Amino acid sequence: MTIEEAEPIPATVATSVLRLVQESVTNARRHAAGAREIAVTVLAADGLVRVTVRDDGRPGAQPKRYGGGFGLVGMRERVQLLGGRFAAGREPDGGWQVTAELPRERQPSNADDGGRS
Repeated sequence: MTIEEAEPIPATVATSVLRLVQESVTNARRHAAGAREIAVTVLAADGLVRVTVRDDGRPGAQPKRYGGGFGLVGMRERVQLLGGRFAAGREPDGGWQVTAELPRERQPSNADDGGRS
């Protein structure tokens, strides 16, 4: 795990970062067939907090199956509520990567003004 904090992370954002990392690591442990490593990076600089969680699961390997949950949907919603960006998907070498970019200060979304903007 790598954490670089050039700027302090506000508590609301830090809580969301913690939840993103927890869910991403849980998903990797459950679903990443043949994974030997899960790498977590959190960088706070330039007014943003960037989170990356990546596993080294094998390409073409059948992922372990567990009950369908709402992990990725929940992570995406959490990030969007804070005005951030979220992506998750399989890497060309077979691993899976989750990335989130959160503003240190909450940015208003269209939902905040009833969609009027």
